Amino acid sequence: MPLSAPSDLTGLPKDAQSILNLAAKSLFDVFAHASEGMLLVDRAGKVVWINDQYRRYLPALGFASEQDFVGQPVSAVIQNTQMQQVLETGKPILIDLLVNKAGTFVVSRFPLHDDAGQVIGALGVVLFDQPQSNLQPFLAKFTLMQRELDEARDALAVQRRAGTGLRQARHSFASFIGSSSVVVDLKRQARRAAQSSSPVLLLGETGTGKELLAHAIHASSPRAKGPLVSVNIAAVPETLLEAEFFGVAPGAYTGAERKGRDGKFKLADGGTLFLDEIGDMPLGLQAKLLRALQEGEMEPLGSNRLIPFDARIIAATSRDLVKLVQSGQFREDLFYRLNVLPLRVPPLRERSSDIPALIEVLAEDLALRSDLPHPEFSPQAVALLSAQNWRGNVRELRNVLEQLLLRSDTGVMDAPEVEQVLRESGLGQISPVPASAPFARHSVLPLVSQDADALLAPLSQQVEALERLAVAKALEVTQGNKVAAAKMLGVSRAKLYLRLP
Repeated sequence: MPLSAPSDLTGLPKDAQSILNLAAKSLFDVFAHASEGMLLVDRAGKVVWINDQYRRYLPALGFASEQDFVGQPVSAVIQNTQMQQVLETGKPILIDLLVNKAGTFVVSRFPLHDDAGQVIGALGVVLFDQPQSNLQPFLAKFTLMQRELDEARDALAVQRRAGTGLRQARHSFASFIGSSSVVVDLKRQARRAAQSSSPVLLLGETGTGKELLAHAIHASSPRAKGPLVSVNIAAVPETLLEAEFFGVAPGAYTGAERKGRDGKFKLADGGTLFLDEIGDMPLGLQAKLLRALQEGEMEPLGSNRLIPFDARIIAATSRDLVKLVQSGQFREDLFYRLNVLPLRVPPLRERSSDIPALIEVLAEDLALRSDLPHPEFSPQAVALLSAQNWRGNVRELRNVLEQLLLRSDTGVMDAPEVEQVLRESGLGQISPVPASAPFARHSVLPLVSQDADALLAPLSQQVEALERLAVAKALEVTQGNKVAAAKMLGVSRAKLYLRLP
């Protein structure tokens, strides 16, 4: 443990220093045992330690193990954290609300000083991870203010994109929800790719989260402070693509802007250029793009002057580039130039164990944006949603959840409501819930033991055994997703961890 206290605490303290040492240890012990989690960062802002209670938040934050979490910059792994502010100012934040993918938390943050008074780190403490009744007015006001802030940010983002085409990354790796093996492996490869300057090629079906992953790679790269400029090639008319990429010289043609216009390569200088739907790029422009990537310089439309640029390229496509190369629709040399660090983003049907957590996060976001109460999904509803193929992947799942929220009068979603929305949303065939899923076969868990000796045990032991069995069944249904299992059982994550089999 990175914090320590005097080991000999027998007897009463004899001076002020011993009182301080004893108080420090006592307070640390109180927080360690009474809080919902503790986290320690060093002076550089990297996570160096978490306690046992904090580990239960890792799946919801997008981490499969403590090893993947510890050692990372705290701002990269925890959304909206204020730990860096504590490190910079040396002042504590005694009480605050932290909202991220793992939920809404009441937290405290404390700076740690050495004997010379220098800040050497900071301690974060999760005081509550479940809304308390006496905090409801505070939480309601906070939610309203947060929603208004999000709307203001969205409006500013639209204005910024309209004026300059620039924007910063809005997502981190924690935004890519999932703890399945394929997602954990994808994030590991993406984090490694983020530290390189080589082109990244994201391959995957529509709606799998390729743009989100591009944002996360940029946010974790050495270029994070630079601009992130996106171009959806499929959305720009072919006649405008060259000007969109390379810009326009002053007076290049009739109607051109007098001062000229910077292209996306110029705007992305020092940052990242994200080329979405690269498979839809016309052949004529592919040759110019290849030359620009090879030489590191571009020639604006109507100009005879070469302009150097420094932009890291992330490309994405939902099409099969190999087949396009074979059919002559995509240049082979450009394919090799882009296919340096290929990352395959798996479709939702290949990571169905992540669907319960996605339902939780997406539904909460939709409810907040629409000013609706947080919805409740029955185990049967979650099982039915998890069984579908989701041709449109996360985008389609979000659409179905939004329909459910807007149609519901009670905020409680069960399998019949889900099935109706699935049929009306144009799903060709609704996949049934697998017979192996315990909640598909039983409306009530078979918790009652038939063992006569077990029935003679004290009632508290029987209740504890039944709770452990219920937790085991829920984890089986959610394929090990503890956040979804806690939601399914209607208990806090803390209680779930206490009853882990």
